[in-house]
Amino acid sequence: MIYPHEGYDYQLIIKRLLTRALRVNPTQEIVYRDQFKYTYSDFYGRVQRLANMLADLGAEKGDMVAFMDWDSHRYLEAYFAVPMMGSVLHTINVRLSPEQLLYTINHAEDKILFVHHDFLPLIEKIARQFETVKKIVLIGEGNPPVHTELDNAGEYESLINTYNDVYEFPELDENTVATAFYTTGTTGNPKGVFFTHRQLVLHTLAAAASIDSYPDPINFIYDDVYMPLTPLFHVHAWGIPYLAVMMGVKQVYPGRYEPEMLLKLLVGQKVTFSHCVPTILQMILSAPVVKNIDLSNWKVVIGGSALSKGLAKMALDKGIRIMTGYGLSETCPILTLAQFKQGMENLSEEEKLDVITRTGMPIPLVDLRIVDENGKELPPGKKNTGEIVVRAPWLTQGYIKTVEKSKELWRDGWMHTGDVAYYDEEGYVKITDRIKDIIKTGGEWISSLELENLISQCEQVKEVGVIGVPDEKWGERPVAYVVPKPEFKDTITVDVCKKSLQRFVEAGVIEKWVIPNEFIFVAEIPKTSVGKIDKKVLRAAYKK
Repeated sequence: MIYPHEGYDYQLIIKRLLTRALRVNPTQEIVYRDQFKYTYSDFYGRVQRLANMLADLGAEKGDMVAFMDWDSHRYLEAYFAVPMMGSVLHTINVRLSPEQLLYTINHAEDKILFVHHDFLPLIEKIARQFETVKKIVLIGEGNPPVHTELDNAGEYESLINTYNDVYEFPELDENTVATAFYTTGTTGNPKGVFFTHRQLVLHTLAAAASIDSYPDPINFIYDDVYMPLTPLFHVHAWGIPYLAVMMGVKQVYPGRYEPEMLLKLLVGQKVTFSHCVPTILQMILSAPVVKNIDLSNWKVVIGGSALSKGLAKMALDKGIRIMTGYGLSETCPILTLAQFKQGMENLSEEEKLDVITRTGMPIPLVDLRIVDENGKELPPGKKNTGEIVVRAPWLTQGYIKTVEKSKELWRDGWMHTGDVAYYDEEGYVKITDRIKDIIKTGGEWISSLELENLISQCEQVKEVGVIGVPDEKWGERPVAYVVPKPEFKDTITVDVCKKSLQRFVEAGVIEKWVIPNEFIFVAEIPKTSVGKIDKKVLRAAYKK
């Protein structure tokens, strides 16, 4: 049999994501705070200008180009210009310590560094120890102009306007590395993950096939107005900027996350679709002015940490449509979404609350399994908890320059997430804990996430973090750190929290011995650099 191969060898590369929007929606807006707006057509012109700037600064195929900026139109330009010319975009976590920043910049072998003036004090502390950085470009906003002793190539806006808006982006191999960033762990130095053009395009298409096709509780369609509330340095802002560009929707970039500005943009720009970690949603819902604002047109995907029923109910009470998404830095990131299956339209409000706070169903092309300690797949059922392992075409293939950790991540040909979960009978995944956070008391397991979820439903609780602490009699016991709602900070007590949990004992949800003996009331709970509850800090604080 003869099968001729005379057609064009179409590569899945990032520049393909731009084509449709430029043709069918070139006048659609991209907005930055209350300072700047332009069209998709203008955006592409600046993408080409940025590519010319990078080429002039010496960027070549495979070179690392690092960005330290707030969420902005400039960052979106880098999302496209850097990988489209064959270089690799290193999105730097701006919340790292100076020592971690230095490590990631040197380990990634960054050649060009773009840095917002807010982060100059950090960079000035470590710049003399850079091993590979050849050029630094400053990002300044407003007046006065940026002042620094650093040797630099100039300021972003001043530079970009000197370059031509025509650049011939090459036809790359789709397996060319496009992006990289570093994920922080509980110990040791940050680990670098990387993704190819093909992986990012397939992730975008799978996200579209999932989130664009299920109407409830959330979808993302052509007339939505998109504003990311997950930092662009963190896992490509969950990959949604690439999807938003492919769809050609209006986009709004908020810069630094400030409650007043976020609410101003939500209302003024009529934002309808966002994604964030629970901490950001909590911050917005806790702002005093939010009581007078209509948020009933806002749809939000929550990820990064478990969405508690308490926070979900707060959002629903404001008319916000909300659901859970799940993924890791290593997974690009989307693995699951808590969407309603056909026939769930008539669920009660309590039943809907239960669905949207589950981890969700795997999106297309994700093979997600729950396995025991021997790697054997477990059947559905709440009692059959095990580790989530996954395969998908967009998972990082390893950690940069770290062979042993890469082998550990991919042992037995499956990516090991470290998350403990079960499949329910309806095909939804429900994470019960991280392996390292499960509490073992008297030979029985307690899920810290489930306990947090139940405590969050106490009327007086704003936020909660649960850890296990050593106990001579039981091995471990749960301890709850609780942030009270402002109006209850003087009246909340241990008895109030225990009484709230007692109703779940009476309903058969938990056993009485699950209730913590200790509730520690605090003004705030420590967070990691990406907004998750930092349980290692809580454990260290308890030891003291």
